[in-house]
Amino acid sequence: MKPNPKFLTHVTKGEHYMISTSDTKFKGIVKNNETAAFIVECLKSDTTESAIVDKLLTEYKGADRPTVERDVANIIGKLRSIGAIEE
Repeated sequence: MKPNPKFLTHVTKGEHYMISTSDTKFKGIVKNNETAAFIVECLKSDTTESAIVDKLLTEYKGADRPTVERDVANIIGKLRSIGAIEE
């Protein structure tokens, strides 16, 4: 799983964005929160949901696995729904 190359990522003033190009069905900009931005960065290296969960648990001490798994699945589901992820 990796980001669709037709979506550009950009960081400005600490804000993380995904921008669709003209060749996508989704037309717009996605502003990512800190967790979503972390997930998008993980996706830049072909990865799995499980690997992303493991990285988040390492990054955020004290987070519980079921919550992180649910959050990752939710964010990845939203990115899939707009075509921002390739399997």
